[in-house]
Amino acid sequence: MTALDRISPTNAEGEWRAVIETPQGSRIKLKYEPTEEAFAVSSSLPAGMAFPFDFGFIPRTRAADGDPLDVLVLMDAPAYPGCIVEIRLLGVLEVDQTKDGTTVRNDRLIAIAKGATERGDLDELSDMAPALMTQIESFFSTYSELDGKAFKARDRRGPRRAETLARKAQLPS
Repeated sequence: MTALDRISPTNAEGEWRAVIETPQGSRIKLKYEPTEEAFAVSSSLPAGMAFPFDFGFIPRTRAADGDPLDVLVLMDAPAYPGCIVEIRLLGVLEVDQTKDGTTVRNDRLIAIAKGATERGDLDELSDMAPALMTQIESFFSTYSELDGKAFKARDRRGPRRAETLARKAQLPS
């Protein structure tokens, strides 16, 4: 069991937590490698493209693609890889990705850092400026295509659906 395997997906009050892998503004995608107990460079984005917000995962979860459940965290400033951030789920971008004829569900939770002052009034995805949500979806589509995967956004759902997905993805303690 690695150190990250011991991190609870929720705090004592039952609020969700995220582990940041890739900070906002980074062109380098980092991924936690449990066997190494370190963050490794997963890929590089082309010039002019960067992560729009902090990207990471909900600890001790397993998504349909076999990785921990992805989460994009809106924060006031970039965090650092390995930081634990208490979050409030705003919703989920439900996504199918296809590579070499195989389609896998690869949903992206979208959350806001607890205590955020910028955008701190958001309660769900529908509260976001439509242009911002379109830009986030466009980022994930372009990022997937660069990785050789076809990206199909199925739906944008609210916090209840995101909570349900996170609870279903939790691994036993």
